Amino acid sequence: MFNRVYKIFFITILFAAFSCTNKSAREIPIADFFNIPAKSAFRISPDGHYISYIKNYNGKQNIFIKSLIDGKERMAPVFDYSVRDYFWTYNNQIIVTPRKEELNQFQMFAIDVATLQIRNLLSIEKVNFKLLNRNRNNPDVITFTMNKRDSMVNDVYHLDTKTGELKMYLKNPGNITMWYPDVDGKIRLAKTSDDVNETILFRENEKAEFKPIIRNNFKNRVDPVAFTGVKNYFYALSNVNRDKMALVEINAENGKEEKVVYGNENADIDDVYYSKTKRRAETVSWQCAKPQRYFLNPDVKALYDDLYHKLSGNEIKIIDRDSSENNNLIYAYSDRNRGEIYLYQIKSKQLTKLGDLNGGIKPSDLCEMKPVSFKAGDGMVINGYLTIPLNTKAENLPVVVIPHNDPWRRNTWGYSDEVQFLTNRGYAVFQVNYRGSTGYGKAFYSAGFKQIGGKMQQDITDGVKWLISEKIADPKRIAIFGSWFGGFSALYGMAFHPELYKCAAIQYGMINSFTLVKDVPPDLKPYLSMIYEKVGNPETDADQFRAISPVFNTKKFKAPILIYQSSRDPHANISELNQFVRELRKRKVPVTYILKGSEHRREHIPPWERNKLQMYTELERFLSINLLGNK
Repeated sequence: MFNRVYKIFFITILFAAFSCTNKSAREIPIADFFNIPAKSAFRISPDGHYISYIKNYNGKQNIFIKSLIDGKERMAPVFDYSVRDYFWTYNNQIIVTPRKEELNQFQMFAIDVATLQIRNLLSIEKVNFKLLNRNRNNPDVITFTMNKRDSMVNDVYHLDTKTGELKMYLKNPGNITMWYPDVDGKIRLAKTSDDVNETILFRENEKAEFKPIIRNNFKNRVDPVAFTGVKNYFYALSNVNRDKMALVEINAENGKEEKVVYGNENADIDDVYYSKTKRRAETVSWQCAKPQRYFLNPDVKALYDDLYHKLSGNEIKIIDRDSSENNNLIYAYSDRNRGEIYLYQIKSKQLTKLGDLNGGIKPSDLCEMKPVSFKAGDGMVINGYLTIPLNTKAENLPVVVIPHNDPWRRNTWGYSDEVQFLTNRGYAVFQVNYRGSTGYGKAFYSAGFKQIGGKMQQDITDGVKWLISEKIADPKRIAIFGSWFGGFSALYGMAFHPELYKCAAIQYGMINSFTLVKDVPPDLKPYLSMIYEKVGNPETDADQFRAISPVFNTKKFKAPILIYQSSRDPHANISELNQFVRELRKRKVPVTYILKGSEHRREHIPPWERNKLQMYTELERFLSINLLGNK
């Protein structure tokens, strides 16, 4: 009797384990992945009395303000269009900077939080705006850059948010690419570029002239962070005389590096958290395979230790804090969690949840993003990420390869709605940080120079071959999908390695490599020679540009392609794209071409969200038919 019961128990356990391993993932609606969170863009007022955020009201995104004293929520005045960004001043005003793109106009509004009265501060032609400083000693004034005077240069302005008075603070002589304020809003450091070489400038005070203190070729970088509060020393991220970016202290009077505060031999330091109140760097962070952080102060480490304990399993970021630094806004996220926002009060160690960005998706229904590495054909180690469907073995899988959309950026570990959507539909997703990607040091970065259509794309190809050799990918079910430069990489792969890919999809893709240098914005013209060094010169390297551009290689395409494009994309040549599609169709290439117009229908779903939902609906259908063979 005992043996019989034992056998039944054993079979039951085996069946349960088998069922769990082979359990199909719940198909999550597309809208749940790509929806706008109920609340987003959380900020805290400098006095710590209010939390603000953006949420939907009558089909538009608008600002709401919640008192931390009485818990009451109020809605700010409603604009004719959705608010996308805003910030607080030290005099309890909210500054909103919506851009009326259809009118080619930039506007700035001030909302008085006490009365909810709104005032128009600026209404000018389209400009690039960048906030530099909010000054607690002069709370009515903000400091920012704007290319109002000359589209090719950014001057520095002071704006009185009470009176609306706009004054130029510093006129750009034409070669300054970055301005660096101290905590009091005074500009004492600047960076210039003569196309290839960069120079750091310093002045002792606002009456003194700027003088050069550091000169570098652009391959060597010095990026000022903030003054240390000791003498004229400042923190900077620097890779001078080293391969990886490190946090260092530099003497501004002579440009000499005084000491290395922290460096990591495996990756560039990419972020520094600086306390304006205490005038000190508190943490540094970097990404190798996953995010990592080093604490420069024991009190800050204790703060994070408490947060890691309370929010176990998540990465933690402080995204805003009040002037006292007691009230902190915390962003907690993981590869399977889009994120949650909390208020953390240091004195009481109280943690209060403010918002959930997941839109109803359970992290347990999503998939782990796993760091991977492989050797390229020339022996260079290439890193990336592989995400496989839930409850699935990494064997003989249909794969979607997603190259990142900027040749000089990288993929990072964390939540991706795009990746999770595709894995939920049964595809493994492969992301490659090909040479030229940032974060791995200047030698790896420089290895990508003039390798567009060369070793950059070969790294992707070698990665796909590695997946096949490891028997992770089904060689007959591999697709490639990307946006802008990722779209270029997708089409390049289809044209020059048709044996690898069953189909390709692009959105807002680049079909002509001349576009990389032709469409440089006016304010980036000082970097043009540097861009030529990284990409190539469209005049002297024209033959190479043509040889690698999909638009000039239509005869190489055979397999199905999905192209999703907006007619309002400023980087797109729609006539050229239309001709490209006509040539492909003339050669009997199956092309699904969706060109979205500039219609502005008034409905509950904003146009950019509606287009995103349509794009991924089309992608789902396209991959199902062409990769899985469904009809």
